[in-house]
Amino acid sequence: MKGCDGMADKEQKNTNQIDMCTGSILKKMLLFAIPLMFSSILQLLFNAADIVVVGKFAGDNSLAAVGSTSSLINLLTNLFVGMSIGANVLVARYFGAKQTKDLKETVHTAIMLSIISGLILTVIGVFGAGAILKLMKSPANVLPLATRYIKIYFLGMTSTMVYNFGSAILRAVGDTKRPLYYLLLAGVVNVVLNLIFVIVFNMGVAGVALATAISQTISAILVVRCLMKETSDIRLDLRMLKISYNKFFKILQIGLPAGFQGILFSLSNVVIQSSINSFGETVVAGNSAAGNIEGFVYMAMNAMYQSAISFVGQNVGAGKYERINRIVITAELLVIAIGVGFGGAVVLAGEPLLRIYTDSSEVVAIGIRRLNIIVLTYALCGMMDVMVGVLRGLGYSFVPMIVSLIGACAFRLVWIATIFKIDRFHTIETIYLSYPISWTLTFIAHLISFLIIRRKLKRKWSGYGEESRVVGRV
Repeated sequence: MKGCDGMADKEQKNTNQIDMCTGSILKKMLLFAIPLMFSSILQLLFNAADIVVVGKFAGDNSLAAVGSTSSLINLLTNLFVGMSIGANVLVARYFGAKQTKDLKETVHTAIMLSIISGLILTVIGVFGAGAILKLMKSPANVLPLATRYIKIYFLGMTSTMVYNFGSAILRAVGDTKRPLYYLLLAGVVNVVLNLIFVIVFNMGVAGVALATAISQTISAILVVRCLMKETSDIRLDLRMLKISYNKFFKILQIGLPAGFQGILFSLSNVVIQSSINSFGETVVAGNSAAGNIEGFVYMAMNAMYQSAISFVGQNVGAGKYERINRIVITAELLVIAIGVGFGGAVVLAGEPLLRIYTDSSEVVAIGIRRLNIIVLTYALCGMMDVMVGVLRGLGYSFVPMIVSLIGACAFRLVWIATIFKIDRFHTIETIYLSYPISWTLTFIAHLISFLIIRRKLKRKWSGYGEESRVVGRV
């Protein structure tokens, strides 16, 4: 079987791609992760620009309206974003194994799936947002603005899904630079349009939602154009767009559990957001601002999760199983460094950072209380996510879903239903403490799962000849 070693192959001549199956893991993981880190941060800037502009020019009610929708947006999109993870794993394996026909079928199936996913989400968001926000107990003076924001935001959801699936395909072959360039351009457009729509045309939350939808469409167009001009086997031909049911079900096998895991996390976050909403609009605004700031730390760490998926996926496809332990250790050490370093910097600069979002001292004080608990322990979240990425790269997506259901989601729900209900602990700090405790429990469970699965796969791999180690066993 040909692995990633064939440096003369046309895929390896593409300087945007990375051979993850040979050479230094640390060096190549950094080359992969750093552009991805900046890409993720730029993507988060879409929402940050919305929050900063409405907080400064439309008031705290508008700030709370935009910020309070993040849990709902994640809830509605996570299932389909999980599908893009399934596409990422499958593309990485076929690319590592040099299975050209399967690789092309996966690419075209993934893009078609992204279009269908986006259309479904648009219908759900436009027609169901108001009812769901009511169930989340959004404050009465915030609800109409939040509903308006989400309806317009979801009009651009097809573009969002196309970008997510397209960039997942590029990540699978090690290309994280071009998505960075596309997001940079779209981010600049987003900020400019935010300022024009809100300040010049006084459109409020509708303006920032429209700016986000337009910028997401630009990034989607650029990714599609990139894939259409690609010279390797991931090239997109619009005439070949169709669902290959064999590849579709393999994407589902990995993507559905990943998506359901995202939904489960979002459900627990919706419950937590509902509890936060009960403290009033000042707490909601402070929580939203702090949550947006800590999101930059999370996105930086998330680059290591994405690295783990692609590196493990390619090496499994190429039969380079001996590199997996080194990939795990490298990714964990890097994510700890990112979490501790970035998290500490955010806490130290907490007040001036929060002042970017609001002029209210009360809102800033609430935001600092969140940062001091969650961001200081954020490395635990990164460690947990890296183990999830490793398991998914190995093709085991159901296991981390179950572990996350029990270790994080169920724990948080029980925590809110019990500890938080006690008068003495009925505080915002009690809600925030549920996060680091659940991250610790879930990381330990994921690590144990990996050790068990690794032992099982060692016996399985040792029983195969070199030619039998094919990607078909997803």
